[in-house]
Amino acid sequence: QVQLVESGGGLVQAGGSLRLSCLASGSDFNDYRMGWFRQAPGKQRELVATITGGGLTRYADSVKGRFTISRDNGKNTMYLQMDRLNPEDTAVYYCWLWTSTNNWGQGTQVTVSS
Repeated sequence: QVQLVESGGGLVQAGGSLRLSCLASGSDFNDYRMGWFRQAPGKQRELVATITGGGLTRYADSVKGRFTISRDNGKNTMYLQMDRLNPEDTAVYYCWLWTSTNNWGQGTQVTVSS
């Protein structure tokens, strides 16, 4: 059974940085696409960034140049480095793994104060 556990969320001032981590367990994930989504209050969940098993990345326009997604397949861990955060980045951030079905973590709160 796939399990995804996020960590690294918190409260930060605008302009600051945070690094999220997602530890995957239950199988070998080296070949699977993973990513980060976020959901702000009253809004739909939206894509932030994805990364293939080979390291190809894709970003939402709103985070390009500020966020960096990466993964360490040997550790079954994915990361999201978030720099130059602004209040619009405030949301619950979810780890996502595609294994012919959607797999989600429980989410971690990121709050950016102005």
